[in-house]
Amino acid sequence: MCGQHLRTETAGASADPGTPETVAARLRDGMAHGVLSFPLTSFRADGTLDLDGYRAYVAAQVATAPGALFPACGTGEFFSLDEDEYRRVVTAAVEETAGRVPVVAGTGYGWAQAARFARIAEEAGADALLVLPHYLVSGPQSGLLAQIEQLAARTRLPLVVYQRDQVVFTADTLRRIAALPNVIGFKDGHSDLDRLQRLTLAAPDGFLFFNGAATAEVQARAYAAVGVPAYSSAVHAFAPEIAAAFLDALHAGPAGTDRVDALLRTFYVPFVELRDRVPGYGVSLVKAAARLRGRPVGPVRAPLADPTPEHLATLERLLAAGLDLATAPARTPAATPLGATR
Repeated sequence: MCGQHLRTETAGASADPGTPETVAARLRDGMAHGVLSFPLTSFRADGTLDLDGYRAYVAAQVATAPGALFPACGTGEFFSLDEDEYRRVVTAAVEETAGRVPVVAGTGYGWAQAARFARIAEEAGADALLVLPHYLVSGPQSGLLAQIEQLAARTRLPLVVYQRDQVVFTADTLRRIAALPNVIGFKDGHSDLDRLQRLTLAAPDGFLFFNGAATAEVQARAYAAVGVPAYSSAVHAFAPEIAAAFLDALHAGPAGTDRVDALLRTFYVPFVELRDRVPGYGVSLVKAAARLRGRPVGPVRAPLADPTPEHLATLERLLAAGLDLATAPARTPAATPLGATR
């Protein structure tokens, strides 16, 4: 699905991740055929890392042929991992994928700490990095640019820059970021389509764009209309069947419209409404749904909190309805993929 494998050494042994161009090409190919998987990080009831559970969970995710795997990112609770845990999580993800899909590890905080995580990801054999929003403070465009420049100078791994929360880029800043040799893509979590259109028009040909909106499927058609069809799917983390049914219907174009609408109406929009009731439910509900499916992911770490019994019951009903619809016998055949770049 994703072209030739980039590794020739044992995964996790600091194999050459390939040039930014080859990594971008591999991501582009994967994005055209599958959703982007953001695996949950498995914890035991006492909050310690459950590496065996994580390996089993990642193996199940990879078996569904996602476009790429993004370990230790937002859904994977990057903010709660220490450096040793991060190393073990990324290493396990690289080993479990065994070169079948690209591995894009999260990194973040200020550039100095982000560079420390970047070195760990590089040693673990990751293909690229997703640069998560820095911690707490806002900064001017010159500072946002300098943050990426400092990190890019300290890693050989290709970077995908993530815009959300207090991080907002102008078209001019994006041009300068995209000119850095190892910056290959941009993920948007603001859902400001006017701004996003300006960014896509400012970027060089072949630059990768990702829809990173929360529960991205709800806005997938709107993002595709401005040239950003590839998206990350939190739903894939617990219900690959629903995520695949939605993607198939979306790729079918007009023939899949009714199915897209039905999945949005029956599952995605009610899921978003439940998610928006409590801060942090963007991760907590996903993890709870994975537990409902029997996945060994465990609880969330504080400051996140697991769903209340009432919300868990609602989630269980929504999940059952979504799975019933997604696995119905009649399925719209997929047409030519939408592609992955503008």
